[in-house]
Amino acid sequence: MMESGKSPLNGKTLLAVDEEPDVLETISELLPMCQIHKAKDFETGLEMILKNSYDAVILDIMGVNGFELLKNADARGFPAIMLTAYQVTPDALKKSIEMGAAAFMPKELMMDLQELLEEVVKGGTKRLWWLKSLEKTGPVFDRKLGPDWKNRDKIFRDFTASINEKGGR
Repeated sequence: MMESGKSPLNGKTLLAVDEEPDVLETISELLPMCQIHKAKDFETGLEMILKNSYDAVILDIMGVNGFELLKNADARGFPAIMLTAYQVTPDALKKSIEMGAAAFMPKELMMDLQELLEEVVKGGTKRLWWLKSLEKTGPVFDRKLGPDWKNRDKIFRDFTASINEKGGR
């Protein structure tokens, strides 16, 4: 993680959408160098996505219909990080990949949010962002689903192979 004085996040505007006020507060505390817009529900989050411009958005999956918000954020060109406590499942990860999310992060790894967002805003390719995301989330999936979870579904095999082949590009 870069020092906050030299972070590429300095002055960036982010949107965080989560129904849990403590999660929104934690995101603000973790990213003091950013301007954070917060929404506690789907309707407010959608309105903000449609009316404002963001360097990145952080979306909860369950409580705020995060996948619908992802669809709208992606349409506006905002990189989205899917943040979840309960949807650490192959289906949620698969849907995130297919819908164009920049990354997928279990809430238990929120302390790494700044590092992941720095990669996203530095302008790397989506494959590079996902490589960084999978470096962080892979052990969580391994622990919850078993070490062979990536081999059980063609999309994960193909996706990780394409990342490895292209060196993240």
